Amino acid sequence: MTGPSMPDSALPALLTLRPDAAELSVSDLARSVAFYQTVLGFSVLSQTAGQAELGVTGAGWPLLVLHALERPAPPQRASGLYHFALLLPSRADLGRFLGHVAGLGVRIGASDHLMSEAIYLNDPDGHGIEVYRDRLRSEWPYEAGSQGQQLKMATDPLDVQGVLDSAGTTLWTGLPVGSVMGHLHLKVSDQPASSRFYQALGFELMTEFPGASFLAVGGYHHHLGVNVWESRGAGPPAPNTPALQLAQFSVEAAEFPALLSRLEAMPVPVQATQEWAELTDPSGIRLRFSRR
Repeated sequence: MTGPSMPDSALPALLTLRPDAAELSVSDLARSVAFYQTVLGFSVLSQTAGQAELGVTGAGWPLLVLHALERPAPPQRASGLYHFALLLPSRADLGRFLGHVAGLGVRIGASDHLMSEAIYLNDPDGHGIEVYRDRLRSEWPYEAGSQGQQLKMATDPLDVQGVLDSAGTTLWTGLPVGSVMGHLHLKVSDQPASSRFYQALGFELMTEFPGASFLAVGGYHHHLGVNVWESRGAGPPAPNTPALQLAQFSVEAAEFPALLSRLEAMPVPVQATQEWAELTDPSGIRLRFSRR
């Protein structure tokens, strides 16, 4: 599969593009809302019979939008969400969260990625979730890559006791103020094609592994991951299965025209207004980019 051609190189580099929210379809809305409130500490910002918007208490925007499936079917191998990743403000916050989920008996995974420390879990429909904290950028390691210096990432064991100790005697009381959608990690059908596509949109390739690429803007370790570990050659999700419905990103208002120019240079249909633009990536994943 060939990727899209790069847009005009004279376009300025994007500096503020970031993920904002994930919209997911779920098989049982009440069950999912209860899970995200109890386990993750989300607040319900709004809810109807078929949809719930979840976020941080006091925030004016959701980090997660859940859509109820009318006739849910079992999930199948497909492109879509690998995990969404909630970035907490501090290591102490991660320690409080780790103590919280341990107390609930939730099954988790945990890793030290060198530039971050992370905890992994799944929601009732199998949607992947990462909760993490970043180390200071000055602490991020780099190594020689095929195109010069690249970020060094790893999947080392987490210092569980150190993370727990960082919280002291304080307890988890919900997603803390300042929590954001740190990155989105997608299951794609073709890694090279997806990497080229997102680089054409303005993301910079930060590092690659067999089957996976990690991309970002502004020097971050990654705002976006794409992999084929479970989805090489797969198509979009079947109707009525729990899946990623929309990946939402935003840029500062001053950068939106440059982003829109990049989107309109892509060889795929783009729907756009003065406030947002939507398109679909090579794996059938629907994307929305908004000005903020």
